[in-house]
This record gives sequence, C-alpha cells and structure tokens, in this order.
Amino acid sequence: MNPRERRAARHQPPSPDTEPRPRRRKVPITVEQVVDTALGVIATEGYEALTMRRLAGALDTGPASLYAHVVNKADLDELLIGRLCAELVLPEPDPAAWREQIRGVCAQIRDQYLKYPGISRAALAMAPTNLETVRVSEGMLAILLTGGIAPQAAAWAIDALLLYVAAYCLEVSVARQRSADDDAIWVHSRDELLRRLTALPPETFPHTTRHAPELTAGEGHDRFDFTLTLMLDGLAHR
Repeated sequence: MNPRERRAARHQPPSPDTEPRPRRRKVPITVEQVVDTALGVIATEGYEALTMRRLAGALDTGPASLYAHVVNKADLDELLIGRLCAELVLPEPDPAAWREQIRGVCAQIRDQYLKYPGISRAALAMAPTNLETVRVSEGMLAILLTGGIAPQAAAWAIDALLLYVAAYCLEVSVARQRSADDDAIWVHSRDELLRRLTALPPETFPHTTRHAPELTAGEGHDRFDFTLTLMLDGLAHR
C-alpha cells in the first residue's frame, strides 16, 4: 500500500466485519507517536519550527522513515488538527440553546489551538476529510440546523466561524511570540497603546483620539466572545 492509499484508508470508518490483520513486522514508530511528537515540538517551539526534518530528529529517525506513516506536511497538518478535534465534546443539539452550544464548541477549539502556538495555521485552507474534523463540523451543522438555520446559511456559517477561530488563535500566538522578544510593551500594554492613539493629532484622527478607550478596551477573550455573539446574532436574524 503506497502512502496515498494509507492516507485514504485512515479517512474511512472502521468496518466492524473486518478482522485486523496481524502485522508482518514491527515498525519503529507509529502514526500516533508521530502526532504526539509533533505536538510536543509545537508546544515548546511553535508551529513554525515544525518541519519534517525537525520532527524526524525529535523521533531519532530519518525523514524518509516519516514518509512511511505520513504522506507529506499537509497530511501531518490534517492529523494534528484531527487529534485536537478528537478532544472536543459535542453537545446534544438543543433548539433553545443553539447559540450557546455553538459558542461552547468554538471556545473548545480556541482553547485547543492556544495550547500549541501557531497550530491554527494548519487548519487554514484544509479540506475536512479527517474523521475527527468531520465529526466536529457534523456536530456544528446539527446544532445550527436544530436551531432553525437554513442548510446553506449553516454551512457557510460554520466555515466563517472556524476561519475566525483559527485567525484569532493565530493572532494571539503571534502576539505572545512577540512579547517573548522585545515588543512586550507595544503588544500587550493597553496603557501604551492608549497613549499612542491619544497622542495622534485630533484634527486628522478625531474619532480615533476621541474613542481610544473603546478601541483599546477588552480583557482576556472579550473580543472573541463579542465577535462570536455578533456573528451568531446576525445568523439568527437572517
């Protein structure tokens, strides 16, 4: 079985009528070990540090050995996001609480992404073929449909929500990385940002200088919660 056939096989549900075949030989590493090690690299060094060569070194093997288990970096990305999606708990759809349920799922995705700096980049432009990622989109679709959202609107809303969560987490990861260097004051200090905005010439920037407190407001995930609520309220009123 070639690598692409192996990848396709992983995306198929297990057949209850098929007995597992005994392995003809022991393999030095498994797909699970590859994913575990990749997540470890990302947790300590960030997603940008993850290359097939870096991963092979962490597994104490050669890059060629990895291709016996993953097709390429895109395949690895899919496995990584699938692993994170496997940790998500999907609620039983409730028509009276569909907005709260979708917010809860998005918050879970956010928290998983933020454990691994920059990993949400792997979710961008990814076709959802991994069974765990499809499980999450299926669950979100069920929630929206139960809430009375039309199928097309629900489908596009899921795409927009997942895109926003990934972008939000990527921005947070970039800000945290900059704060680890020498830009901590500019990135994280609200007082510094407020000072810079209010120091602008008011005749040129009247609204920015007047509303600088509002522009710089928010703690923790306040902006994240506001944006999700805005998107879901708009969807409800369509």
